Amino acid sequence: MTGKKTEQIVKISLYIIVLAILSWAYFTGAFQFIMDNPGDLLYLTGQHLKMVGISAALAIATAVPLGILITRPKFKKYDWIVMNFANIGQTVPSLAILALVMSYFGLGWQTAIFALWFNSLLPILRNTVAGIENVNPLIIDAGKGMGMTSKQIFFKLEVPNAMYAIMAGIRTSVVINVGTAALAFLIGGGGLGDLIFTGISLYDTGIMLSGAVPVILLAILLDFLLGRFEKVIIPRGLQRTLEAA
Repeated sequence: MTGKKTEQIVKISLYIIVLAILSWAYFTGAFQFIMDNPGDLLYLTGQHLKMVGISAALAIATAVPLGILITRPKFKKYDWIVMNFANIGQTVPSLAILALVMSYFGLGWQTAIFALWFNSLLPILRNTVAGIENVNPLIIDAGKGMGMTSKQIFFKLEVPNAMYAIMAGIRTSVVINVGTAALAFLIGGGGLGDLIFTGISLYDTGIMLSGAVPVILLAILLDFLLGRFEKVIIPRGLQRTLEAA
């Protein structure tokens, strides 16, 4: 089975799962709450997207340059320090990170963004390093043989060939971030976690799902949009090579 067929099967399975979740949510009354309170839903969704967007942008701006930096021979010795720092964000439970950050910075969405940023670093950093380090050495040698400078080799060969791995890390990070952002409600960050935890405290499945279902749909939508963006920035020749594999 080719990679393309496998991807199509995964997509169809995903659509079926989403349809099943939406059907279940409808029959449990989640959509009724949403239809009765559209303003609240839009406001909380906006808060959620704001936290995810800012923290993801900061994580990308931090992890990608750091990942590139530690693949340079001069800074290779700092690899373990940077990677272990990022590992903390994934090994420590999200709730513990939120509680720790809250104890120093207090309540509010800014605190939530800091915690989400820290939690988002590892997938992007690890994939950036893996993408740069796994560029075929023959490509680099060919560039040198053509008289390309180090800067040209980096921007025209290394980065384009590593972009698929980098984008995979970004997509993973953003999807995880969307779910983790629901916990931001616990430290005053707002977002769709407000509905989820309100529903849990009131034992009301409809209210809980009115927050949970949009979180799921947001994660799927953002992953889809990043996938489209990936098609734009990755060279077509490299895309055809990956599809053939």
